[in-house]
Order: sequence, then structure tokens, then C-alpha cells
Amino acid sequence: MPRVIFHIDMDAFYASVEQRDNPDLLGRPVIVGAPPDRRGVVCAASYEARAFGVRSAMPARTAQRLCPDGVFLYPRMDAYRAESHAVMALLGRFGGKIEQVSVDEAYLDLSHHFEAFDAATATALGEEMKSLILTERHLTASIGIGPNKLLAKIASDHRKPDGLVCVTDGEKAAFLRPLPASAIHGVGKVTAEALALAGLRTIADLQDHKGDLRALVGSFAAKLKLFAFGEDDRPLEIDGAVKSISAEETFPRDTADRRLLVPALRQQADEIGAKLARERLAARTIQVKVRYTDFTTLTRQYTVEDPVESADDIYTIACAILRRTKLVERPLRLIGLGVSGLGPPGTQLTLPL
Repeated sequence: MPRVIFHIDMDAFYASVEQRDNPDLLGRPVIVGAPPDRRGVVCAASYEARAFGVRSAMPARTAQRLCPDGVFLYPRMDAYRAESHAVMALLGRFGGKIEQVSVDEAYLDLSHHFEAFDAATATALGEEMKSLILTERHLTASIGIGPNKLLAKIASDHRKPDGLVCVTDGEKAAFLRPLPASAIHGVGKVTAEALALAGLRTIADLQDHKGDLRALVGSFAAKLKLFAFGEDDRPLEIDGAVKSISAEETFPRDTADRRLLVPALRQQADEIGAKLARERLAARTIQVKVRYTDFTTLTRQYTVEDPVESADDIYTIACAILRRTKLVERPLRLIGLGVSGLGPPGTQLTLPL
């Protein structure tokens, strides 16, 4: 039986839900997150706002400067989770295994529908999914179809928004060649920079490279070479396990001194960012934890639509959480930082110059 994997990615999910629920926002640059006068960060942005350069984890003031006419809205996470549940229920009608990657993204293994990988049948199924989501939920989705998770994910990113791309086994190597190396699962910012310094900027460069990649990417070298040719044997993960990375520091004396707290948070962000890079992951949820003199412990978190992987972005969001929630109004005995909602780094499929 051939493998036929679908990757469904809702288009600008948070902002699209807001635009659907308030038709006055249709066609306008919607920015979900803190208002610019609160020194917060962007959680998500509509495609109209992205055209101005607005992105997740960007300071809200920067977003307003880039997009002066942007409409800023507070996140309604309960509404997005409810909408996600409804969309996943629609996908469940097609049978097969489902791996929900995040609130707006899932893989479907529909291999049982096929005796052989037939692109026409797969595309028709994809069109049926998109039509069902549009009719029932009044939202658009981009769908990628391929013989494995790697190709399905890249295909869904290839023609957003409202796209549908099917890549067959025989087409995969040629399809991948013009794309940037960062399109590959596990190639985040740090790895992409290391490859670029060696002149390996596109997947074609990786396919044609005759040298040993271990000096550049260590133990990831063999897997990277396989990925460059579209080979991927990863199964769908349907156990629903929540993965996270965290760090914390207990102070010798309770303190509210930001000259101690801020460097501690910065160090934790650096540590978490390094771990994400090593594991080739990015995070959607950033959480700050504090413990007071009386051992009362509080946590506050912030979820962005597009995953973040850099220590700078994690630190920026953590600082925004502290400012917004006023967690440091009395001395702390502990401060901690954590990330969850882990998955592959976001990919940008802009073709190289």
C-alpha cells in the first residue's frame, strides 16, 4: 500500500476567525495580539497585515509603525480552540489517522483510500476537504499532498493562501530543487545560516553536494541528505503527548530587582533557544513562571500563531508577559521560562535570488 499523506494548514487562522466573525474586518490588516500602547507583541496577523512585514512575536509598536492602519485585536484563544475542534471534526469524516500538530494544522494519513498513489484522486479528496471547511466553517485552508510528511508539509506552504498542491513520488526531487534549504523539516535559522556559509542555499545545492555534511550539521547530515531528495519515513504521531522545554532559577535572596531578573530571563531564553536549535524545533507557546516569598507560584503564557525558534523572540515575548501581567510587583524567590506546542520551524518558500 502506498503512503498518501495530507497536510492541512488553516490560512492565517486567528485573524481569519476574527474576519469571519466580524465582516467589517474583511480585507483589512488584522493584527491579533497586544495593542501597541501596551508594549506587547503580535500573536498573529492576517495576510493583509503580513504584506506590510508584520509577523508573530514582533513588538506591537513595531507592527503599528509598519502597518499604521492595522486593526489590533486581543486574542480569543477559547474561540480559536473551539474553531480548531470543529475543523478537526470535519477532517475526521475522511477516516484514517490524524496527527494534530497545532490548533490550526494537522496531518492525515489516507493511504487506505489508495491501491496506488493517484494524483487525480488525491487532489479530488483535497478539494473536497477544502470545500467542506469553506462551506461548514467559512474559512480557507491550504492543503499539501505527498508520499510522506515532509513533502505534504512543504506542498501546503507552496501556494498559500487557499492552495492545493500534490507532489508524487516521481516528482519530488525536481519539485524540491528550487526551494531554499530552510524549507526542509529541521532546518531552522541557525542551520540555514551554517549551510549558507558553505554555499548551500537551496535544496538543489544539497542534492548536488558531494562533500560530507557532518561538519556543518553533525548527526543530522544523513537525514538532511534524505530529506533533500524527498525521502521521509516518519510515521504520524497520534499519542497527543505534550512536549516542552523549560529553565528556571531560584535566587539566594528574594528579589524584585529587574537588574537581576531580566538577565536571568535572558539566560533562560538563550538556553531554551539553543535546545530548540539542537532538536530542530520551534515553539508556539511561551510561559513565564514565578514563585513568591510565601511559595505562591503563578504561571502566565502567550501563544503565537507562527512558531518561534530564536532566543530573541522568546525573550521578547517573556518580557511582554512580565510587563502585561505585573508578576514582579513583589519580590520573587524563583523565575522560570518555558516553551511548549513544539513542532518544526516555520518555513518560508520565497525562491532564492
